[in-house]
Amino acid sequence: MTGEPQPVPVSADSSYEELLDYLNLAEPGYEMLFDALFADLPPVVGVESRTEVVTGVDGNEINLYIHRPADAAAGTAGQAPCILHLHGGGMVILKAAGPAYRRWRDELAALGATVVGVEFRNGGGELGPHPFPAGLNDCASGLHWAHAHRDELGVSKIVVSGESGGGNLTLATALKAKRDGCLEMIDGVYAQCPYISNAYADPPADLLSLTENDGYFLSCEQMAPLARVYDPTGDHDADPLAWPLHAGADDLDGLPPHVISVNELDPLRDEGLAYYRKLVDAGVAVNARTVNGTCHAGEVLLRGALPEAYAASARDLVAFANAC
Repeated sequence: MTGEPQPVPVSADSSYEELLDYLNLAEPGYEMLFDALFADLPPVVGVESRTEVVTGVDGNEINLYIHRPADAAAGTAGQAPCILHLHGGGMVILKAAGPAYRRWRDELAALGATVVGVEFRNGGGELGPHPFPAGLNDCASGLHWAHAHRDELGVSKIVVSGESGGGNLTLATALKAKRDGCLEMIDGVYAQCPYISNAYADPPADLLSLTENDGYFLSCEQMAPLARVYDPTGDHDADPLAWPLHAGADDLDGLPPHVISVNELDPLRDEGLAYYRKLVDAGVAVNARTVNGTCHAGEVLLRGALPEAYAASARDLVAFANAC
């Protein structure tokens, strides 16, 4: 693994069918990479998990993967936070059932949280093709289920969190909850390396990291086609629910506390920080953190190589959830 992205045989100008074919071929390669990265790690102890199948707002079935401390039934009920986790993959590939995300949920549960991973529909790949807003609707359905089952889960609060494309869906889930009049369901929002600008085909000067860090594990050449698959017609180019960086002050006013976590060597670094500044300007309680020396989502995906960064990020997320 060199850390350098491979050349992409498609672009944002390719046909929709060509883009879907590319993702169908590329997704297994990413899955093999993550399988290898997590294959030799010892299992997380003190955690139990189960799967709940729910019906989403669009009538589709959604798997929810629930991880909690094994001692949750022995006196911790009602005290733990719930972290609703939305996985990465540009909203178009990968699965919550994958080893990287199973491990992340287990590690968070070992720190005392109850974690619900949402297997939302993707824009492409094995769980596609379901363009925007299908995946977001599934995330909202997961939120509604977790809120309705707080007592059963034994949780005191709900924090929405995710990385990369899951960071997009994390922020969009909060924006959608406000629009839908159910913002009280969310106690906090923790977005890691959010993929939120849709500026990858023509990077603007004010998002310098798209140029400065282009090619460190992730490239604009990779991201621009993914964005096209998520919104094939381009009708939602400026819709904050599709691309949260387009949110205005009215969208952000009154949102619950946020953390925006970015990676120093990530092309997406500056769009995350730009969203942080928008939240500050809107009067939202928000903190930003930069994980120095790391590539895109390195503190979640590179558990074996970066154990200290991984552990610190997991602790920070659970501490935030407890404090909300």
